[in-house]
Formats: sequence, C-alpha cells, structure tokens
Amino acid sequence: MSKTRVLRIAMNGITGRMGYRQHLLRSVLPIRDQGGITLSDGTKIQVEPILVGRNEEKIRELARLHKVEHWTTDLDGIINDPTVDIVFDASMTSLRPETLKKAMNAGKHIYTEKPTAETLEEAVELARIAAAQGVTAGVVHDKLYLPGLVKLRRLVDEGFFGRILSLRGEFGYWVFEGEHQSAQRPSWNYRKEDGGGMTTDMFCHWNYVLEGIIGKVKSVSAKTATHIPTRWDEAGREYAATADDAAYGIFELETPAGDQVVGQINSSWAVRVYRDELVEFQVDGTHGSAVAGLNKCVAQQRAHTPKPVWNPDLPVTESFRDQWQDVPANAELDNGFKLQWEEFLRDVVSGREHRFGLLSAARGVQLAEIGLQSSAERRTIDIPEVQL
Repeated sequence: MSKTRVLRIAMNGITGRMGYRQHLLRSVLPIRDQGGITLSDGTKIQVEPILVGRNEEKIRELARLHKVEHWTTDLDGIINDPTVDIVFDASMTSLRPETLKKAMNAGKHIYTEKPTAETLEEAVELARIAAAQGVTAGVVHDKLYLPGLVKLRRLVDEGFFGRILSLRGEFGYWVFEGEHQSAQRPSWNYRKEDGGGMTTDMFCHWNYVLEGIIGKVKSVSAKTATHIPTRWDEAGREYAATADDAAYGIFELETPAGDQVVGQINSSWAVRVYRDELVEFQVDGTHGSAVAGLNKCVAQQRAHTPKPVWNPDLPVTESFRDQWQDVPANAELDNGFKLQWEEFLRDVVSGREHRFGLLSAARGVQLAEIGLQSSAERRTIDIPEVQL
C-alpha cells in the first residue's frame, strides 16, 4: 500500500495578483484537489496550503472561498511553526530577502518569486544560506514551462536550427496610467523607491529564458526609459513614476558548444500589441527559424524558406505568416506554474537540489543590475561569473 506525505506550505503574499492567480488558484489548489502527485516509487505527495498575508479580512475570505483550513497574519509565527515544511513568497521584492532568510534559517524549504533581492550581494547571500542550511530552494522560472517555449527548447535540442545566430524578443503591452482607466499593474511597479522598474522586474526573467534556450549571457548593452512620467495609484492619487517602464537590451550569448549568439529583447509597459501573443521570441539559425509565444510556436526550415526580393514599387502579394508551420506539442502540457510546483515538490521529498535555485536567481538580479548600469553609463558591460 502506497504511503502519503503531506507537505504544509505557508504561502506569503497570496493576496497579490501573481500569488493568487498563478500560485494558489492555478497551481497549489489544483494539486490539492487532484489528490496530490505520485512519485515513481508510488509515494503520494499531498499539499496543505496555509494562507499568509497582512490583511486579515482578505486572507480569511480567500480561505473561506477556497476551503483552505489554515490562514494567518503572523508571518514570523508560521515560519517558526515546526509543522510547516515549505515557505513560499510572492510579496514585494523589497520584503522578500528578509522572509527567505528567516525561513531558511528556521530549516524550511523555500519556493519564491523573483527577483529574490534588490542587489546581487543580497541575492548571493540567500544562495549561501540555502547551501549552509541544506534546504531545497526553488525560484519560479515559469516561462521555461510555457508550451511555446517548451516547443522552442525542443527544436534547439533536436538541432533544428543548425548553428544559432540570433534571438529577438518582444514583450509588453499598454498599462493604463490610472487616470481615466484603472491600471492593470500595481502602482509600486512604477516607483523605484518601492522596488519597481521594468529592468528589475523583467531582466531576471530574460536571464533564465536566455540561459534555458540559448546559453550563458556574456555581456549586455541596455537602454532604459520612463516613457510615462506621471501615473495614478489605486486610490486615484497622482504620483511621479520614478522607475523605468521600458528596457531595450542587446545581449551577447554563448551556447554550450561555444557559438556566439546575439540576443535582443524589447520590454515595455508603454507599447501597443501588434503580435500574436504578449511575448514572442524569434530564434534564427543557419538551418531554420522559429517564433514562440506563450502557447504557440511556428517554424520554417531552410528548405521551405521563400526567396523574397526587395521591391518597394510593388505591393506584397505573398503572406509571409502563412509560410510557417505550427510546431505540435506532442504531449499534454499543463499550466507552467503548476508544472514547476510539482517538480519542486518532488525535489523536496527526494532531497534533490532544484534545478532553478537561488544562484540562478542571483544571475538574474546581476543582469538587472548591470543592465541599469549599462544604461546609465551608455556602454556595453561584460558579465562576470556569479559564485557562492
């Protein structure tokens, strides 16, 4: 008869958009409701979420709504509760390092959103604590689990591209200022003093995407901008947007085979979408190209590549989009956040190191730091190795 192990998970910052929608609603609760996950030896892992937040009314209501038995506003108390196995954090970046330090020093496994810290020094310190305490530490790398990027990575692994030449990414959408229409993102995202900023927010994502698809980031040349200098907060108050709302980066990459690849990613909260998905990456190689979004991936082989001729005097008669083929999933791909949660939980039970840990997160913080430095100094900066 198979045994069941219940992991109690303190989920901090669960009233926020990401913490609630992706981690509670689409990951942990579905894992609970499906009866947990089963390991190869037949052991079943079930989860018991504990909702943690500062607003008692919101936390109590979420617990009632989703039939979660335990909730608390006492973060320190739940961290030190000996029955708690894992502490998850999706709170503000400025508060995160202290929470993670306390949790790991209390012997808890941790799973966390990113950035893990506001500075590289602090991010590396977190990785050192995890190593010293011997806990399993995981950092959300959700985009690598998305169907579109899973397909893109498969093309890389199968050698579809030949020698990879370049990667281009477009990300973002128009975030309303909050004056006439409410903003889709919290106001602190646009205040530097509260840890906001496009570079801080997204370069940590781009680092693991570039590492996961192409290879190491060797240098960066970035330009940041605050396109919308005035916004309105959740209470309708006007405020100065002190953080960058757009970042334009050029990255020098190196594949595991030693090939040099040029990466370019534009990120903006002040752009209107004219693409199939809110984020898209195009990889070009000598033998083929592919474009991947959140879900879809299309590809074009060398043998199927048309031979257009530049002629501005005549209208285009061919549909370039129709010349690409869909890349099939060939498997059932679940929600990316949920898939990584399940992988992390397996690692906790087996005592393995999670493949996306705090050192990986530190490299993302480093890329954001150097990106901001590159923009301020108007130069390309090489990226040194991050070490414990």
